[in-house]
Amino acid sequence: AFRVDVIREEEDTLEFDMVGIDAAIANAFRRILLAEVPTMAVEKVFVYNNTSIVQDEILAHRLGLIPIRADPRLFEYRNQGDQEGTEIDTLQFQLKIKCKRNPQAAKESSDPDELYFNHKVYSKHMTWVPLGNQTDLFPDADFRPVHDDILIALLRPGQEIDVLMHCVKGIGKDHAKFSPVATASYRLLPDITLLQPVEDEAAETLQKCFSPGVIEIQNINGKKVARVANARLDTFSREVFRHEGLKNLVRLARVRNHYIFSVESTGILPPDVLVSEAIKILMGKCQRFLNELDSVPME
Repeated sequence: AFRVDVIREEEDTLEFDMVGIDAAIANAFRRILLAEVPTMAVEKVFVYNNTSIVQDEILAHRLGLIPIRADPRLFEYRNQGDQEGTEIDTLQFQLKIKCKRNPQAAKESSDPDELYFNHKVYSKHMTWVPLGNQTDLFPDADFRPVHDDILIALLRPGQEIDVLMHCVKGIGKDHAKFSPVATASYRLLPDITLLQPVEDEAAETLQKCFSPGVIEIQNINGKKVARVANARLDTFSREVFRHEGLKNLVRLARVRNHYIFSVESTGILPPDVLVSEAIKILMGKCQRFLNELDSVPME
C-alpha cells in the first residue's frame, strides 16, 4: 500500500509524505538526495591575477561552494586524469573585475558604495565562457550562479581578481559542494490521542502545550472542548507532561510507516526533479543488487 502524497510545493521547497515504507528505505532515500544526485560545481580555478586580501586557496574554496544553475543531466562525468575539459563534461566561467575610485564621489563621503566602483565582488560577476561548440549544443542555455548576490570578496582601488573556473559534474559523496539540497530530512507522522474529554481551562492549557494549529478549541453546549486539529504540525515538545492534570489525558505516538519528508533545493534543480532523480538512483541500486543475486551460482 505504498503511496506518495505531495503536501506543499514551492520554488525551492517540497514537502511530501511517503506512506507504507520502513525506516531503511526512508533513510536510503534521504542519503541519496544528500550524496548521490549529481550537480555541476566549480572544480578547478585558474588564478591569473588576484591582488585582493583573499588568498587564492580561500577564493577557490568560496567559488566552489557557489551553486551553479546548470542541468547536470546535459553533461558527462569528466574522466580521472583529464587536465583539459571538453564541451560535454565542463562548464567554463570567468571572473574578471577591478576596483576603481569614483571621481564623482563627494569629498566628505565615507561610504564605500559611493567612493568606489566594483568594490564588492558578487556571483553575478561570473560570466559563462562557452567551450568548443557549447553555443550550438545549448542555444537556449542560461548557465549562471543560482543567486546573483553571493558576496565573494571585497576590493579596494587598484585591487583586482582575474580567474577562470571549470565546473564539472560530481556527487555530494565526493564533496559537499556537489550536494543538490540545503536540507533533506524526514520525520514520522505524529499521532495525538485525547483519552478523555478536555474542557474549559484545561482545554486552553492543553492548546498552549502544543505547536500552533495542533489543538483547537470548540464551543459545545457552552463549554470549551479541545480536539486534535492537525497532528502533523506537532514538534513532540512533550510540554504536556509537565502538567499533572493533563499528562494522563493525552497519548503521544507516531505512525510507524508514515514519513513526512522535507526537501529544500539549493536552486540548481527544482525539488520535484531532485526527488525524481533520487528515486531513479534508488531503483538502479535495487536492480544492480538483484542482478548480482542472479549471477551468484546456487549450490
